[in-house]
Amino acid sequence: MTEEDDIEVFPDGTARFAGRAFAVSLGRAGMVVDKHEGDGGTPVGTWPLRRVLYRPDRLAAPACALPVTAIAMDDGWCDAPDHPAYNRPVRLPFPASHEVMWREDHLYDLVLVVGHNDDPPVPGRGSAIFLHPKRPDEGPTAGCIAFEPGDFLWLLAHLSPDSRLVTHAGA
Repeated sequence: MTEEDDIEVFPDGTARFAGRAFAVSLGRAGMVVDKHEGDGGTPVGTWPLRRVLYRPDRLAAPACALPVTAIAMDDGWCDAPDHPAYNRPVRLPFPASHEVMWREDHLYDLVLVVGHNDDPPVPGRGSAIFLHPKRPDEGPTAGCIAFEPGDFLWLLAHLSPDSRLVTHAGA
């Protein structure tokens, strides 16, 4: 692994990867060092990249060196800190608080799952931290990092199995 394998993200809304710079959207609370569920912050740190999820009725499986899996209409992600499935994928309907992965908008048509607070999950320390496409208005996320769709596809195609996400507290 080299530094060139890392996706670096900075508080000013820029990301760098493989010699390229990208404008990204961050969480509505900006970058946070002490991540908590629901705080709207993008966590600061270094994490592995787990896998790519995509919505097969809207796009083909993207080229990527990481595992790629199609999502289904009954896919969700548990964000209830007091539930044993916290920060894990779940099947819907699901009794506890969760995110719906099969969304009407296009934000989760393509998702890169970040290994944040997942090995093992610590209740309340943040869930569902993803890289995904930006909103049409390029507004903030709930804590994820969002890319322009074309940039995101390019990034996925150039990742290595050793790539990591590195988010910085300062520029």
